[in-house]
Amino acid sequence: MIGASVTKSWRMATAIGIFVIAALGVMFAVLALAKEPPTVDYAAGHQAGQPVDVTLQTVGSYGLAPHPTWVSFLTRTPQGTWVHTTLWQVPAHTRINVTIYNYDSGSPLRNQQIGLVTGTIGNVALLNGKAIHLVNSNAGNGVGHTFSIPTLGINIPLYGNNGNANLCAVAPCSTKSPNQVIKFSFMSPGPGQYPWQCFVPCALGYLYGNGGPMQTIGYMDGFMKVVS
Repeated sequence: MIGASVTKSWRMATAIGIFVIAALGVMFAVLALAKEPPTVDYAAGHQAGQPVDVTLQTVGSYGLAPHPTWVSFLTRTPQGTWVHTTLWQVPAHTRINVTIYNYDSGSPLRNQQIGLVTGTIGNVALLNGKAIHLVNSNAGNGVGHTFSIPTLGINIPLYGNNGNANLCAVAPCSTKSPNQVIKFSFMSPGPGQYPWQCFVPCALGYLYGNGGPMQTIGYMDGFMKVVS
């Protein structure tokens, strides 16, 4: 009888333990989903044959919780509202016109290869209205970030601002703050999820600058979802 009682208690404890673990798993999954930034939908209402305009900005410090000191991208909705997200949706086989306002400073690149403009229409970008194929990061203000979609061969270096200037510290930034305007276009591929990111290690305080915001969706990593 004692052995049966112990076995019964053990089974009950095991069942309770499994239930608790499962409940915690569901809770963490819900929390993870709740923390995922919103997706800006550029595909909704799109007319076939028309280009899509995507507007982003980069800031040296987000300025708000939970990570006020983290460097970050933001995305502007078609309605003109800035959203702290790096997730957006575009139609397939469409010209995507991208404008990026860079409000961060720059520095020399560890790998000069990512100073090249690649994968855009004409392998060219416009920096403050001037066509460029390369940014020499050892000259001028250097490169602050890149916008890169590795699976599509797209890479655009984002020329930096003078680090001694009064740079914007709280997002979203306005064009009254020092900024560099980079424009480029590319054709979206077929439907799928395409990760994009910054390749410049810019996570101050993390080993080799590659932790924190460099590994976090909504800051320096994102996804372009292409839909039919």
